[in-house]
Amino acid sequence: MKQIASRDNPQFKQLQRLAQHAGRQGERAILEGVHLCQAWLASAGEPALAIFDAERVQRPELAALLAAVPARQVLLLDPRLLRQLETVETGQGVLFMVDPPAPALPARLDEPMVWLDRVQDPGNVGTILRVCAAAGISRVLLAAGCAAAWSPKVLRGGQGAHFALALHEHADLAACVERLDIPLAVTTLEDAQDLYARPLPPACAWVFGHEGQGVAPALQRAASLRVRIDHDPAVESLNVGVAAALCLFEQRRQAMSRPQL
Repeated sequence: MKQIASRDNPQFKQLQRLAQHAGRQGERAILEGVHLCQAWLASAGEPALAIFDAERVQRPELAALLAAVPARQVLLLDPRLLRQLETVETGQGVLFMVDPPAPALPARLDEPMVWLDRVQDPGNVGTILRVCAAAGISRVLLAAGCAAAWSPKVLRGGQGAHFALALHEHADLAACVERLDIPLAVTTLEDAQDLYARPLPPACAWVFGHEGQGVAPALQRAASLRVRIDHDPAVESLNVGVAAALCLFEQRRQAMSRPQL
């Protein structure tokens, strides 16, 4: 395995450039911390490159990760250099460089799923992905204008949810409407029913939209299921991550309460 201690090393400079664009379309992603790296090994196998703090690599949790990666794919960095690649204030001493999966979108869309329409805040996208995984959703489509699903902040918010989901970035949601074999559902204040006052289908495509503008008008018009989440007027609106959690778990509650035939 290779060790780097100088900031002038050409490979380190290349890593710095990669870190600036990590997770964007066509770029490798950086997984930070023991938990995300363990999750990658369990779901996808070896990373393209595993980077360790040279002074902490003997710690049990790091030693276990090191043992799982071929030596040719390991890089030991001086702690000062590793901190320049990390995005958190106190890192755990390990980064994985990985190639994000790019699953094919099925010809027909007939399973429960979530569509994100220009959700720009990485924290919101990460939260929604985590909610999807917890609610049993396994496919998420992200339109252009969403925060990059494999960016460091979204990965931190997802807390490993990425590895339970098929993620489709830069999806043309308007075109995907034609491929739907299940209802399209939106949250809106116009011509909508109370989320808790109507039966929800066992499978639908939920659309959650831009933090300020909501779901695009064309997608709203295409929706056959329109619901609102009534709340106290002390607040103007709900955070999109909160709205997604309420909708998905109300659908899950109803599904679990139906009699089993």
